[in-house]
Amino acid sequence: MSSAPREPSLQRHAGGARFDKILIANRGEIACRVMRTARRMGYRTVAVFSEADAQAPHVALADEAVYIGAPPAAQSYLSIAALLDAARATGAAAVHPGYGFLSERADFAQACTDAGLVFIGPPPAAIRAMGDKALAKRRMLEAGVPCAPGYLGDDQSDERLLREATALGYPLLVKAVAGGGGRGMRLVRSAGELAAALAGARREAESAFGSGTLMLERLIERGRHIEIQVFADTHGNVVHLGERDCSAQRRRQKVIEEAPSPVVDAALRAAMGRDAVAAARAVGYVGAGTVEFIVDHRMQHCFLEMNTRLQVEHPVTECITGLDLVEWQLRIAAGEPLPLTQQQVRFDGHAIEARLYTEDPAAQFQPQTGRVLHWRPDAARALGVRVDDGIAEGATITPHYDAMVAKLVAHGRDRADAARRLVAALDAAPLLGVRTNARLLRELLRSEAFASAAITTDKLDAWSAADAAIVQRPPPGDAAWLIAAAARIARAGIGWRPASLARHGLTLQCGDARRTMRVAAGSAGIEIVLDGRTHMLHLAAAGERRVAITFDGRQRHAIVVDDGRTLHLALDGEAFAFTEASPWPQRDVAVDPRRARAPVAGTVAQVLVRAGDAVVAGQQLVSVEAMKMEMWLLAAAPGTVRVVHAVPQATVASGTVLVELETTTQ
Repeated sequence: MSSAPREPSLQRHAGGARFDKILIANRGEIACRVMRTARRMGYRTVAVFSEADAQAPHVALADEAVYIGAPPAAQSYLSIAALLDAARATGAAAVHPGYGFLSERADFAQACTDAGLVFIGPPPAAIRAMGDKALAKRRMLEAGVPCAPGYLGDDQSDERLLREATALGYPLLVKAVAGGGGRGMRLVRSAGELAAALAGARREAESAFGSGTLMLERLIERGRHIEIQVFADTHGNVVHLGERDCSAQRRRQKVIEEAPSPVVDAALRAAMGRDAVAAARAVGYVGAGTVEFIVDHRMQHCFLEMNTRLQVEHPVTECITGLDLVEWQLRIAAGEPLPLTQQQVRFDGHAIEARLYTEDPAAQFQPQTGRVLHWRPDAARALGVRVDDGIAEGATITPHYDAMVAKLVAHGRDRADAARRLVAALDAAPLLGVRTNARLLRELLRSEAFASAAITTDKLDAWSAADAAIVQRPPPGDAAWLIAAAARIARAGIGWRPASLARHGLTLQCGDARRTMRVAAGSAGIEIVLDGRTHMLHLAAAGERRVAITFDGRQRHAIVVDDGRTLHLALDGEAFAFTEASPWPQRDVAVDPRRARAPVAGTVAQVLVRAGDAVVAGQQLVSVEAMKMEMWLLAAAPGTVRVVHAVPQATVASGTVLVELETTTQ
């Protein structure tokens, strides 16, 4: 798909370079988002793709595309050599790193520069200065920017870290010095948790960033995560574009972001803006960056880190400022001065972004993989809500990349208006085929805690630990069972004209719930008896996959996708998957304590046991990593390890037996 090899043409001028073709060294929604702006500005674009992404939307959207390797990111999107080869092969003169992957790697920025390419981001020195969190905090303290207390030393021994943690006090955070995105970060509430947290954070950081160096930081509980968007050009100008509130997080991963923050007043905004600009100047910054702060209950702010790239949540800033931040990046890379001064920056209304993840909140947020059977984001766009996505209907969600598949962004006249629009968009554009966090997003936006701006960085984790209703997956109501039964009988895709059938029993299952109905279909409609009550349903097509169902004197609308094995139903903002229960006796599928199975498809990260080892209930056996999340398989009962099938770095399917045990309690 690439053109004949040729050297990139590059004409330098004061402060920047002219380029007409940009390689986007990323995938998914950010690659698509960069391409749209680049195309509007007259640039040609080059996509790169792994084997797993050959049919991905970002590949089709680009002017050219180059295959760069196997699905694991280390063999494709993290391969600097492959990316530089792709730029040379297509004649791209500039590289946009997106976010994630290599976007905050100084060696990648340096390699691009050495190859004569324009790196659309900060200079390598600024990335190094802010990429090392310990060094960054030292620089911020020198610049007078307030920082949270912590340990930033070179002595990385467990003994030294334990002494420093004791002096610092609990709770605290163990953080990888390199990288970001919550990788290599652990919350430690007592000294007994520290050793495991250090080992886990080191392992994850080495895997993600190639460095296991750690730092300690005092945890500011019930804090607000507030970040400031900054921009700097090559002419010495630096401005900030206001704040974003990213306090709605789970496991240090952002879920909902908004701008402006509902708790930041003009004085605090000005103070944080000044500190953010000072932070950028302190490291000679150029381009787009985000300075992250934690704000305590007294509304005092402390520097956390600086992300030397465009943030996932940049659209909310674009909405309230009316600016295109990618356009600003491209203009700065070409040597132009900032388009606005600080005094010219204006804000309008309120914007909220919701991250759609393929994960199951009801199962400790386990990543989900599978085929996307229904995804029609234009239904949300029709409501005036922005959707940035990098997937398409029919695509397969794999365990190789981040679980975030789309972002929905609503801009309203005020916060309540934006939240209402966003809920409506989530209801209008369900993703079916793979479980997502859509229900959690909707319920969070509708919660009293969100409405009263009481969401702090630990709120979602507290709800999850308490198994609160917001993270549960409720069973279907009667209406959903009736519609699913009628749709199964009618067989979606055959004009919704049911054949005449004698009354018969139909048993459907949804999760752990199972119900049996008596069903008869004929020209007058579909008659269903549920719990002794008779309902007459009439189905009519209301668009592709959208049906209108009339029963009990009320018409409802639903989206139905029946793949023959599973019937997927979206009704009133809820998504359900129904299967016909087998009439034959089924093998007991309860958890077998003698076999530890992979909870999801992923990569074996660590194996802690060998054949012959004695184990106790709850002991860690094997960890599996998928979509930036590490999950541990624990011994369900005491016993002895009989066989270990797990091999570090091996790819495994969901349900694969990784360890077999001889248990002392059968």
